Amino acid sequence: MQFFDTHAHIGLIYDDPVRQISVIQQAKQAGVTRIISINNSILDFKKEYAFLKSQKGVYHAVGVGPSEVNNPGADWIKIIEESVSLPNVVAIGETGLDYFKQYGDKRRQIELFITQLELAQKHNLPVIIHNRDAGKDIFEILQDRLPEKGAIFHCYSEDAPYAKKCLDAGMNVYFSFAGNLTYRNARNLHETVLNIPLDRILLETESPFMIPAEFREKKRTMPAYLPSTARFLAEMLETDLEKLSAQLWTNSCKVFNLPEE
Repeated sequence: MQFFDTHAHIGLIYDDPVRQISVIQQAKQAGVTRIISINNSILDFKKEYAFLKSQKGVYHAVGVGPSEVNNPGADWIKIIEESVSLPNVVAIGETGLDYFKQYGDKRRQIELFITQLELAQKHNLPVIIHNRDAGKDIFEILQDRLPEKGAIFHCYSEDAPYAKKCLDAGMNVYFSFAGNLTYRNARNLHETVLNIPLDRILLETESPFMIPAEFREKKRTMPAYLPSTARFLAEMLETDLEKLSAQLWTNSCKVFNLPEE
């Protein structure tokens, strides 16, 4: 079996490049052979990319999250435009809206989000979406501006009706679940995975956050912990783990336009 971690902030697990490589090696030992590395800010992207570009199985997204709305950097669009042509850069993101933390004002967040949706469309890439308490606005924006290559709702936090609404609208979207799927009180997530097509489900660790229940005594999540969430999902769906992992692998490769082998 092999697993694909579709969202990990490797640079937030450890700042030291040697320890970052160790994280990747541990992941491979656990069967997690592909990882999407998410930059912590647009200014960190080049550093993280330089550290990890030689690591087989590590791919990259580049983007500006809502937490950076007040200071994305004067050249952030130029950085994205230059970065998408680099080897193994496979997505724009994470980007989106966060009304819980109230980063900047809503108008500026929306402008930042829309610009990156346009960049994803221009460069024929999927977009990784951060959504916190902003589902209504994100849905309305995606109705008109969803890139052709689609989008991933990362660390999905809405409910089953919201996911169904997106799919019923014909949106090319995927729903990625992190370690919080394994929490007993995550009923909205449990209901969602039971009511959406399996070919629209992805898994991620959101490292170093969202520690799966099995590892709650740990200080941070690692990509190596992804199989724990996969086992929980297999039990919930009453399906064989090997069969599930194969489908999740296919889904992940499809959305990021990567070969399955």
